[in-house]
Amino acid sequence: MSKPINTADLYDERGDELESVAVQFQNLGGHTHFCGPVRTIRCFEDNALVKTVLGTPGEGAVLVVDGQGSLRTALMGDMIAESAVANGWAGVIINGAIRDREAIARLPLGVKALGSNPKKSAKTGVGEVDVQIVIDRVRIQPGVMIYCDPDGILVER
Repeated sequence: MSKPINTADLYDERGDELESVAVQFQNLGGHTHFCGPVRTIRCFEDNALVKTVLGTPGEGAVLVVDGQGSLRTALMGDMIAESAVANGWAGVIINGAIRDREAIARLPLGVKALGSNPKKSAKTGVGEVDVQIVIDRVRIQPGVMIYCDPDGILVER
């Protein structure tokens, strides 16, 4: 793995080209620094699409899941996170909850989420893949670069 990119340094260099997400996501994965091109999912308390997408080749991408901030059910657990690692994803950002925090913390995967809840989500597949999402007024388009570390999240404009 190459040298980790620090978001503060990156912002100092390229601030005009970047948007900063102010939501205070928790760092929950084994990798604290991660970046890559974005894939997106918009869903609500249903993780079927998360499981499906993370089961495909990630090629170093970061999956950004807009779970609409719900902490009532987990959108990713350790088995889905293990699938993400096996399929080459750099990381996952969930505007919602995960579960199996301790197991996920041991995986070589960047994970940011709002928190955790042991309750499983629905599995009906309701949601949208590779659509523009908005988190904290920051538009996140599929394909743009995203950079994450313990300081926060930067998205290319």
